[in-house]
Amino acid sequence: MLRRRNLFQERYNHFLTELKNEILSGSLKPGEFILPENTLSEKYKISRVSVRKVLAQLVDEGLIEKIAGKGNRVKPPVEEIVRQTITLTWFSQSYEQDVLHTIIERYEKSHPYVKVDLVILPAEDYPTRLADRIERGTGPDLFFISDHHFRHLMEQDKLNVMEPYQPPKLLPDEDSYSKLFELFTVDDTLMAVPIHFSPIVICYNKDRFKESGITGEDPVSTWDDLLEVAKKCTAEPNEDGMVDEYGFCFSSSMNRWPAFILQNGGAFVSPDGRSAFATETNIEALQYCNDLIYKHQVSPIYSTSRSYLAEHLFKREKCAMMLSTYYFMNEFRGMDLNWDVLPVPKNKEKATLLLAGSLGINKYSEKVKVAQSFVDFFVGEEAQTLLKQTGCTIPVLRSVAEDDTLLDPAIHPEHYNVFIDSLKYSYSHYEVGLSNESNVIFHEELHMLWANMETAENVARRIDERINQRIDEKS
Repeated sequence: MLRRRNLFQERYNHFLTELKNEILSGSLKPGEFILPENTLSEKYKISRVSVRKVLAQLVDEGLIEKIAGKGNRVKPPVEEIVRQTITLTWFSQSYEQDVLHTIIERYEKSHPYVKVDLVILPAEDYPTRLADRIERGTGPDLFFISDHHFRHLMEQDKLNVMEPYQPPKLLPDEDSYSKLFELFTVDDTLMAVPIHFSPIVICYNKDRFKESGITGEDPVSTWDDLLEVAKKCTAEPNEDGMVDEYGFCFSSSMNRWPAFILQNGGAFVSPDGRSAFATETNIEALQYCNDLIYKHQVSPIYSTSRSYLAEHLFKREKCAMMLSTYYFMNEFRGMDLNWDVLPVPKNKEKATLLLAGSLGINKYSEKVKVAQSFVDFFVGEEAQTLLKQTGCTIPVLRSVAEDDTLLDPAIHPEHYNVFIDSLKYSYSHYEVGLSNESNVIFHEELHMLWANMETAENVARRIDERINQRIDEKS
């Protein structure tokens, strides 16, 4: 008898939740009639008495109205209606926070039964905090998650907190870029929905290039070009022996320097999954980076662990070039800085890194359908257009990303569309075998090289030893 009562309650609650979410998410629009009572009874396997009870509750909540002789109709919202609240979590260092508030306002206007509460979590340990909240039952209904966060959850075996979802109007090949969906797909299942992305490109100061006589559409197409241009843009030491303007600024960020490894035809792991970093090809690439700083002196000497050293110097016009993302370019809004973008150079082949952001849905949320409606809105034309009009971040919707009428010279670089070709030779950390755990080892060991205190060969060999030791311990 107890099991029968529980089964009835499960079916009753399922019917109530699903019907309510269809109204709140906009699947059932104001003015539309709900299915007849007998049809609902058969569909959800509950009695017509129970169906009427649910419908009466929704009438009391102001969501539907009973029309004599016709049935139950979704009611147009009124000002005093109590909205269904969903919680959206974002991380603190995101450049999209300002436009996010506008997107939420637009969504709420088109979904009058829903209110979105935005919760900002610290960037530090963001994926861990997020997963812990969800597992404790206090997590958000949906959340932002970068490809870096996604890999972290995957390595911690925490992807089970996510509800897979594929928006019907955002197909990878037809409406977007399939490569982006691969970053958030496991066993052919899309676990989180891409919303924006950025390949790593070169940002350069147009005034510095002009003053140094740098011309041509792609003046840094090779490593030799990069070095030559950096030399021309590096100022002579002043009377105090200091160089206050460099031609290039190297970055120690794991989202920057690995591009040089790929450009030299290098790899991070062997086919059997073990670390294979200490190769002649990789050592050559590391030495090239180090030589930019110490041998050729076209980049400031590395003396800090901060990831954004290059970007901050570039903003202060202390370096003419750097590797950066479309995300960071949002920093240049409102600045008196004459800048543009170029494709990354190559040595043996063209290659760069790819970063992306997505929206994930809490598997345990009781408002999954409403959360899905917010994801649908975010990857729709209205929200994606807002994203592009207010910053350099590249929208995932192809029709918006490649729409040049949305470009604003006060916000976007002249050659914004460099990203289109760059995608063809962009690689994510996951594709090249860089895990979050291995990234920590790279970061710790490469300090010695960037400080010119150890050879590239010794550092690369020690990285292999540490990573492979971890692999052996796990196996």
